[in-house]
Amino acid sequence: MDLQSLVEVAQQTGTLPHFPTQHFIDGHWCASADGSEMDSWDPGTGKVFLRFSAGGAAEVDAAVDAARRALNGPWSRLKPPDRASLLRAVAQGLRTHAHRLAVAETLDSGKRLVESLGDVRGAAACFEYYAGACDKFHGDAIPLGPDYLAYTVHEPVGVTAHVIPWNYPLSTAARGIAPALAAGCTVVAKPAEQTPLTALLLAEIIHAVEIPAGVVNVVTGTGSSAGASLVGHPGVDHVTFTGSVATGVNVMHNAADQTTRLLLELGGKSPLMVLADADLDRAVAGVMDGIFENAGQICSAASRLVIDRRIHAAFIDRLTEKTRALTLGHGLRNAGMGPVNSAPHLQKIAGFLERARSRGAHIRCGGHSTSDPQTGLGWFFEPTIVDDLRADDELVQEEIFGPVLAVQIFDDLEQGLDLANGTRFGLVAGIYTRDFSNAHRLAQRIDAGQVYINEYFAGGIALPFGGNKRSGFGREKGMEALRSYSKLKGVAARL
Repeated sequence: MDLQSLVEVAQQTGTLPHFPTQHFIDGHWCASADGSEMDSWDPGTGKVFLRFSAGGAAEVDAAVDAARRALNGPWSRLKPPDRASLLRAVAQGLRTHAHRLAVAETLDSGKRLVESLGDVRGAAACFEYYAGACDKFHGDAIPLGPDYLAYTVHEPVGVTAHVIPWNYPLSTAARGIAPALAAGCTVVAKPAEQTPLTALLLAEIIHAVEIPAGVVNVVTGTGSSAGASLVGHPGVDHVTFTGSVATGVNVMHNAADQTTRLLLELGGKSPLMVLADADLDRAVAGVMDGIFENAGQICSAASRLVIDRRIHAAFIDRLTEKTRALTLGHGLRNAGMGPVNSAPHLQKIAGFLERARSRGAHIRCGGHSTSDPQTGLGWFFEPTIVDDLRADDELVQEEIFGPVLAVQIFDDLEQGLDLANGTRFGLVAGIYTRDFSNAHRLAQRIDAGQVYINEYFAGGIALPFGGNKRSGFGREKGMEALRSYSKLKGVAARL
C-alpha cells in the first residue's frame, strides 16, 4: 500500500490493520503471562488506537534469558562480515516498509508525517552505518619490545538493555540496537509505554531477515514494572537509557546493585547563540527548526536563544512573525507543528507558562494549550516565545520539553558564554556567526557534548552524541558507540 493510501486508512479508521501488539521474545510473539494490556493513544486526536501487552518481571526474565542463550550460541560465532550482511538487510527492511513505519510513528508519537519519514530514513542509515563498521572495529598492537607480543581485543560487552524514550522511538531504538549488534552483543529493548509500536515493527523486520532467535527481544510495559525489572536485572551487562534526569538517577541506583555498565542521555536545556554578525535568515530558520520540530519534544532542542543585544529586537520581531504563522494539526496532515505526546505532558508544559505569566514574563506569542483547529481534538500547545529572561528563571533552568523558546540577551561574548553555560545541562549548543574564529573559540569553551555551527542538528549518524553535566555520560552514534558496547581486553605474551 502506498503512503497516501495508508494515510487515508489511518485517517478514516484511526489506525492501521495488522500492527504487532505482543512482546517479541526469543524469536516469538507472546502475550504477558498474566494477560495484562495497555492502551496506546494517538496524540493528534486524544483517542486510543491500539492495545498492547503490558509486561513485567516475568517477561523481562524470559527476554534476558533468551538474550543470554543467544549471546553464547550461533550469534557469537558469526564473522563480522556476516553480522554486517544482517544489519544491511535490516536497513533494507526499514526502507521497504518506510511508509507503514512512518504512519505508525505519527499515530503513536504525534509527530508530523514528514518528520516520521525522516526518522525512518535515519534509522535505516544507522543500521547501514554500523553494518559497514562491523569488520572495521579492531584493537591495537602495543610495542613492548622485541621479546613481547602485546595487543588489545574488543569483545562484546554481553546482554544490553535499551530503555527507549517516547519522543524518538524508532530513531533511539536504532541508534542503540544497531551498534550493539555490530559489536556482537544481544539486546533486550523496552520502549516507552506511550510509544511501543515502532520498536515492535522493528522486531518484525529483524525476525524477517533471520537474525537468530533471542538476539533481539522487545518487552513492552511501564517503566515502573518492565523498565525497572530490566535495568536492575542481574543478567544484563550494560544499560542504555534515554530520558529525564530524575528517572536516570533511579536507573543508576537500580544498576548499581549489579555494577552494570551505563550509558545515560538525560536531556538538556541547549543554548543557541546568535552573534551580531550572523546570517539572520539562516539563524531564524535554525531557531525555528531547533525549538519547534517535534513540538519541541527533543532532548537536544534549541530551547534557549542566547542573542546579542544589538540584533535582539529585529531578530525577535522576525522570529515572532514566523512563529505566529505556524499552523497546528494532526501529524498525518503535515501541518506546521504537531501535538505533544500526552495529556499529562500537555498539563506540565502549561504549568510552566502559567507560572511564568504570574511572574510577569514577557510572552511574545503563544503560551496556551489548544487543540487541532480542524477537529477540536488532540493535545496541542501553541508555539511560544518568552523574551528577555533572567538567568535564574525557571524557563531558562528547567527542561520544559515542549514548543517553548526562552530568550536571553547578552552584551558581549563573555557574558554570552556565561549564559550559554549557565544551566546544569550540557547536551548540545548552537552558534550562528560569520566569524569562524569566534565560533571555534566558543565551541571550545561551551560545556556540551556537541556544538553545531551555522546549522542546528548537523552531523548525522557519524558524529558522536551525548551529554556532559546533568545531561548524562557516554556517547552514542559514530564509531564511538561501538566502544560503549564493547569491553577491551589486553593480551601480553613473552616470546
